[in-house]
Amino acid sequence: MSENIGNNQELQDMNEILKVRRTKLKELQENNKDPFKTVKYDVTHSTKYIIDNFEQMEGQYISAAGRLMSKRGMGKVSFCDIQDRDGRVQIYVKVDDVGQEVYEDFKKYDIGDIVGVKGEVFRTHKGEISIKVKEVTLLAKSLQPLPEKWHGLKDQDLRYRQRYVDLIVNPDVRQTFITRSKIIKAIRKFLDERGFLEVDTPLLNTIAGGASARPFITHHNTLDMDLFLRIAPELYLKRLIVGGLEKVYEMGRMFRNEGMSVKHNPEFTMMEVYEAYTDYKGMMELAENLVSTVAQEVLGTTKIVYQGQEIDLTPPWNRMTMIEAVKKYAGVDFDEIASDEEARKIAKEKRVHLEGNLSKGEILNLMFEEFVEEHLIQPTFIYDYPVEVSPLTKRKPDRTELTERFEVFIYSREMGNAYSELNDPIDQKERFVAQVKKRDAGDEEASMMDDDFVNALEYGMPPTGGLGIGIDRLIMLLTDSYSIRDVLLFPTMKPRD
Repeated sequence: MSENIGNNQELQDMNEILKVRRTKLKELQENNKDPFKTVKYDVTHSTKYIIDNFEQMEGQYISAAGRLMSKRGMGKVSFCDIQDRDGRVQIYVKVDDVGQEVYEDFKKYDIGDIVGVKGEVFRTHKGEISIKVKEVTLLAKSLQPLPEKWHGLKDQDLRYRQRYVDLIVNPDVRQTFITRSKIIKAIRKFLDERGFLEVDTPLLNTIAGGASARPFITHHNTLDMDLFLRIAPELYLKRLIVGGLEKVYEMGRMFRNEGMSVKHNPEFTMMEVYEAYTDYKGMMELAENLVSTVAQEVLGTTKIVYQGQEIDLTPPWNRMTMIEAVKKYAGVDFDEIASDEEARKIAKEKRVHLEGNLSKGEILNLMFEEFVEEHLIQPTFIYDYPVEVSPLTKRKPDRTELTERFEVFIYSREMGNAYSELNDPIDQKERFVAQVKKRDAGDEEASMMDDDFVNALEYGMPPTGGLGIGIDRLIMLLTDSYSIRDVLLFPTMKPRD
């Protein structure tokens, strides 16, 4: 009962605050001081620039703008903090400097209002860098109060639903997304300097190809046909290798109609890189050098801490074949297993759940997921995957049941996937046919037939290495963010009733 009374009181208090703020706005409008009619405000310096360069800024007359985050005083002198994208600075507002009428209006401003100020940069008697305000302008009225204790909210997902508030009140969140931007910029710089060409390929596809995933389906009215939001750009990018571009990459949104978790969001950012005349080992070197270079450039180090665990990104990274890894952590040597039946028997002994008559290669992959991934904390390349789970990958010449493919794991999470790309059109078509049979049998993640891609391969694609990296997961790692939602400005959320 007491909790209900408390909730009702909070609701009444909130309604009163909302009413007061709207009344203030109405009064401003009635007095021809509507802040929303301001269309432009010239800002000369950011708060961070003022503070970082105080010695040369002291005494200068500047213009700054930001959100009012605190108010102190309110007699004839007020001390307040304004916040812009880069930080905060104190403003000193005195009735003698701005005039009685302006000062009286200023005293009615609320926390959260957006203001512009003009004045001199100085340091107070207490040593705080400040702006001695000569002019103050209300640029936007905040009709909603900011939360006082944002981290204390019981409903944690409100931070994701109302990211705009999260960004206002939580500097760490703002910094995460600033760092995200720097990481993406550094990735582009790394690839551009190595002669890779950034390209754009379609988001709307007639075939959901390039990965094993369940697609989103939409409909084009004019053509009266279903289209798929892309699950990967791979098949288009390899067409460009056929066309002679030789070194290409694309970074953008992918869409997969699958489950959600701390590692998965239905739309996410991925980068794929393709380079002619190299293989998956060349992609290993590219991957470890890219990640370590980006970490050094953005964070100033290749040794980071993620969720309390120190991670060393310095190349070279650990390397193990999938068979070696399963032997090490599950105690099963698949080189000694002669048949699918024997593999199924051993899997059952290890209590690995099997659906259908899986092959030896599929069971190897399952046992890797079950027993190995959790141990891969430091950066590790797991390579030589079974052909059954690698439909777009070139077979190993000496072990045709395996492919020249790797995945890289950090903190037990897959961060990237790479191949020596399959460029044999006949083999590729046969693998598409096998995938179509799986799809017809009910596997919605199996690949579709792409006749045009096979046709492209028939013109000849050089030996090629390809690499895909989950950008959001990389950003999670480099910003010490536990959930993918912490690095997506607007993660997918189920609407509230």
